[in-house]
Amino acid sequence: MGYGALPGLAIQDIMDQALIFLILLLRFGAFLLSAPFFGSRMIPLPVRVVFSASLAAFLIGRVSVPPIEDLTSLLVLPIIAQELALGLSAGLLLTILFAAVALAGEKIAATSGLSFAFQIDPNSGGQMPLISQIFTLFLTIVFLSLNGHLAVFAILIESYSFAPIGAGVNYAALFTVGEVAGSTMFATAAQLMLPIVTVLFLVNIAIGVITRSAPTLNLFSFGFPITLFAVFMLLFLSAVPLGFAFQDLVAAALVDLGDLMRGAALGQ
Repeated sequence: MGYGALPGLAIQDIMDQALIFLILLLRFGAFLLSAPFFGSRMIPLPVRVVFSASLAAFLIGRVSVPPIEDLTSLLVLPIIAQELALGLSAGLLLTILFAAVALAGEKIAATSGLSFAFQIDPNSGGQMPLISQIFTLFLTIVFLSLNGHLAVFAILIESYSFAPIGAGVNYAALFTVGEVAGSTMFATAAQLMLPIVTVLFLVNIAIGVITRSAPTLNLFSFGFPITLFAVFMLLFLSAVPLGFAFQDLVAAALVDLGDLMRGAALGQ
């Protein structure tokens, strides 16, 4: 009785599938490296690599890819650049928008006298004011509780339908969305910090009037504790409104992410 060859793929077919897998890995891999929370130092790099590989394996057979002849020639270079540009743009868009809460916390800390209280930021590894760190963690909790991570992955998977691999990208749309995201970040930060900073400004004016009328009162022993108490009470009272504001920020970020992918594909 004779025995035939073992079933399986030929060596060339294995290399072709590995190349397709690597192409599918680029968009999600670039996103996970540049996106907030996913790209933070809290998540080890091997975990992100394994997660990206799992998503790429899920997309095999579900996403159309260019012919293998294009992937084995110099035509693969613009394809790689396109996938990296889309993934990095998506991650940086969320990073810019979510940085609004850190900027708002920094201005609140500077007004309240807490700008000296720095803490290591696990996302970037640098130092960040304590209030900014609290706001960032608060936003992360809101983002995850709203299943924002699942919505982001759904948008990226859907992007393969209207921005297929190798179909070309309108890079001008990526820069335009980045500029809009930057202006949105500053506007959102101003809206978040303005109520608290306004009240703290009035408190500082009252402290100045009191210390001016009673020179024996020391500014640091009298005014600084009052300012700290005021900012803590304001943050406590603003917890619920800030939660709704962060929820709106997450929703706007998801809408902008969808617009980014569609604009890059349709030239909008």
